[in-house]
Amino acid sequence: KEGRMASPYYVSPEQVVQDRSEFVQKGIEKAREVIVLEYQDGLAVVAENPLTTVFKVSEIYDRIAFAATGLYREYEALRYVGIRDAEVKGLTYTREDVTAKWLTNVYSQYIGGNFWQVESKPLEVELLICEVKENPSLQNRIYHLSFDGTFWEEDKYAAVGGRADSIVQFLDDTYSENLDLKSAVELAIKTFESLETEFGVEEPYEVNTETVEIAILDVNRGRRKFRRLSDTDLNEILA
Repeated sequence: KEGRMASPYYVSPEQVVQDRSEFVQKGIEKAREVIVLEYQDGLAVVAENPLTTVFKVSEIYDRIAFAATGLYREYEALRYVGIRDAEVKGLTYTREDVTAKWLTNVYSQYIGGNFWQVESKPLEVELLICEVKENPSLQNRIYHLSFDGTFWEEDKYAAVGGRADSIVQFLDDTYSENLDLKSAVELAIKTFESLETEFGVEEPYEVNTETVEIAILDVNRGRRKFRRLSDTDLNEILA
């Protein structure tokens, strides 16, 4: 008998994208949130992070910070890529050429390229790329990178993580400009507390140096604007 060749199983590109998006979204929905807020002297990044061995917020370059949620091993690899590429660009050209917009495009290519490779698992990450202005005439930058490589610029504040939409809705009603650092951190913490109430968590929400991680990009610092707040710093703010 004449042999028959089996027909390949066809899946439309639209279905592939939908399936991969749903897979990643299920992972992101479980991820703890990160908030970035503009304050008087720069940008404050506040992350829910009970793991003392893991940083969700890190320095990438002189004026640029990286905040992430999702799978740690995947966003840690992206953090390393960002530092490497920024150093190469800074040495090849000038340090001023390393910008948040450029870095966001780099990450978009890495993340988007992975998302569209059907044979590979999409990255379960969401990123915030933050850059503090160099001088008063410029503007702080906040770029929000999704799991498929798409990105957009945010204004004044942004959030990533499972309940990011609820965070943004809360900040739409409560954020005001020209906050000092203490007020900005307190607002971020108040936002996290409001989430616990909204989502029916009965236990009181504890905020301390073991549950949150805070870093700032301070325009008044020297060449390197990034500073991670210590236990002492946070205790003073929360006092």
